[in-house]
Amino acid sequence: MLPNFEKYLLEEDTSPSTRKSYLGDLGHFSRWYQEKNQCDFTPELLTPTDARQYRQHLQTAQYAPATINRRLAALRTFAEWAQKSGLLVSNPLKGVRGIEAQKHAPRWLNKNQQFALWQEAEKDLNAARTEPAQRQAKRNLAMVALLLHTGLRVSELCDLQVQDIEITARKGELTVRAGKGQKQRTIPLNKVARRAVETWLEVRPLTGGDALLTGKQTEALSPRSVERMLAELGRRARIETLTPHVLRHTFSKNLVDMGVSLEKVAMLLGHERLETTMIYVTPGKLDLEQAVGMLE
Repeated sequence: MLPNFEKYLLEEDTSPSTRKSYLGDLGHFSRWYQEKNQCDFTPELLTPTDARQYRQHLQTAQYAPATINRRLAALRTFAEWAQKSGLLVSNPLKGVRGIEAQKHAPRWLNKNQQFALWQEAEKDLNAARTEPAQRQAKRNLAMVALLLHTGLRVSELCDLQVQDIEITARKGELTVRAGKGQKQRTIPLNKVARRAVETWLEVRPLTGGDALLTGKQTEALSPRSVERMLAELGRRARIETLTPHVLRHTFSKNLVDMGVSLEKVAMLLGHERLETTMIYVTPGKLDLEQAVGMLE
């Protein structure tokens, strides 16, 4: 059952992380079903009542709405496969709704935090006394500039090749060759990002592969390395839990606050649906504090 379902997910061109999550979610449902009904789960046994009871079980166990909805989505996709395979006449999950959660604004950096982060990256460059240290500091400045001024996902940042960057005297752009859903997009580079990337390219090792951001051995930076370096810069800048995604949110929030339309923000972020981008007009904690402060 699981191997055939996994093959179906591959044919549907789902991402590796989605396949891993869905297979794990199906295993979780199967164990719950077996414990509840005292028999092994097979596709033919799946009913709408089972799905609703499973949803209730997850709610009672206080799983987060996002987790509940993902597990229901996994079960829904499994039912689609079973229907197409002739194991089910119809999809039992068709009328089973997910959990509606209160929308919370994502976490982003305010202006003071953005300045503090950039200042810490600049301090490293000022303190660098050896060539390797200077090279690393310039690379890290380019890394922060690209994340903060283009909204790239960390995987997109690490996948960037030198040939994906085009910079002239007055403008520049980068091309994401295979973003989420294997979609390509082009993002303009502002003056800060252009200057940081140009400074890095002047010292970037010419040996090795074509990766834009490289490590000590000229290999491409890994997402884990980027996350680790950002966390350290964030610690020094007194920013709690700084991640690449926080900088992506910050880029988006900055654009929205400057009056850029959601359609443009969505294109820059590579969002397929405008509803995904709508979260950046959801008031954050600071927005609410400022609103209440106006009553003083």
